[in-house]
Amino acid sequence: MSTVFMPEPDQLAAVRTARWDQPMLPEPWIVRSFRRETYDTFTLVLEPAGPRDPFLFAPGQFNMLYVFGVGEAPISICGDPATPELLVHTVRSVGPVTAAMARLRPGDMMGLRGPFGSSWPVEAARGRDVIIVAGGIGLPPLRPALYHVLAHREEYARISLLYGARTPLDILYPHEVERWRGRFDLDVQVTVDAADAAWRGNVGLVTTLISKAQFDPLDTTVMIVGPEIMMRFTVLDLVNRGVQESDIYISMERNMKCAIGFCGHCQFGPSFICNDGPVFSYDRLAPLLQKREV
Repeated sequence: MSTVFMPEPDQLAAVRTARWDQPMLPEPWIVRSFRRETYDTFTLVLEPAGPRDPFLFAPGQFNMLYVFGVGEAPISICGDPATPELLVHTVRSVGPVTAAMARLRPGDMMGLRGPFGSSWPVEAARGRDVIIVAGGIGLPPLRPALYHVLAHREEYARISLLYGARTPLDILYPHEVERWRGRFDLDVQVTVDAADAAWRGNVGLVTTLISKAQFDPLDTTVMIVGPEIMMRFTVLDLVNRGVQESDIYISMERNMKCAIGFCGHCQFGPSFICNDGPVFSYDRLAPLLQKREV
């Protein structure tokens, strides 16, 4: 039985009737399904608690998910933008809020604010090669972009997914990754940092996969999510191969609290990650990433 706090009916009615121009007021959503991905990662599928317009979002945007009585956290939307009637979020349990989310079960209620933030340049990438590089929990924020380019496959040139995980047991969406690998119009490369006896794939950092991808460095759009150190070395390798920094996009999902640029907690130099990001072109962030105090 769930131990998550549930709001009173009058509280729920007040939230349902609130206008969407109050960005700090969460809307009620119901957990439709809960799926364990790895020992510390899970996926929540949410549906509206009442009638509402379709929840339209762009690949790369995030929501603020609120667990009643605990708090809220920024979580990327990782579902298909073509199915806005359901919202999918894959979450790693790393603190009290996400630990409370891990205890949610179908039928439980949570609050949601969003969508917020900038998006992946899927429109600007039309006609170009596309490389998607994901490290660990970086795959969920990139999945909507991959869904989009595959749904409009004829509008893009070569598409590559380069995915690295700590171990084979840490690979997210393994069945979906296998389906992607079975496509003739998508190049999928997977690596792990540490293999087990059953692993027959590549072993090493995700940067070792870049040499396996086929792309025109002068006509390629790259989208990267992962630990900051992984993103830095990935960008360095790509730039050394001729890709322009302005064609490389990274997601800086860190320190976001209010999602509307009010609290200042996610200020990164002159930018607020929640408002100006989380997706940035690398040339915009490069000078800041080289400053240790930032």
